[in-house]
Amino acid sequence: MKFITKALLGLGLMAGFSSTAALAADYTPEPVVTASNFYIRGDLGWSWLDTQNNADSVFLLGGGVGYKFNDHLRTDARVDYAGIGNDNHDFGSALGNVYFDITTQSIFTPYVGAGIGYGWSSDHNDDESGVTYALMAGVEVNITDNLSADVGYRFRQIISSETYANEALVGLRYSF
Repeated sequence: MKFITKALLGLGLMAGFSSTAALAADYTPEPVVTASNFYIRGDLGWSWLDTQNNADSVFLLGGGVGYKFNDHLRTDARVDYAGIGNDNHDFGSALGNVYFDITTQSIFTPYVGAGIGYGWSSDHNDDESGVTYALMAGVEVNITDNLSADVGYRFRQIISSETYANEALVGLRYSF
């Protein structure tokens, strides 16, 4: 009788463990919610402007919207204005930019980029506008899954003129 009781108890335990294993095989974990590929950005910085008639150092403000295609390629459309609060010289632009991100196994992501669009500049002597290009380099620092800081350098120039700027930028990017 003890043997039958032990055998039934053993069979019951085996049946319980096997049904638990079967249930575990059917379990699918909840998906992890991550940021989408769209982002907005805002930047503050300093711009060292230069034209054929004037050189100036001014405050810069910019912002834009973008899309990250994968870990290496993203693009954005942005508007920047340098010369806030300065009557001597200003430089604005609306650019479409492409960036190549160099992925690392850390919170730091270096990047290089280029952009093209329309720019305008004015100083005491004349106003200039036309096709403008930009070259960028910097590093993104991940703060959270959705928020990152950006520190970078940019060179902007109106192609048809001698107006150009060397700029240091600090900004935030928020991914949706």
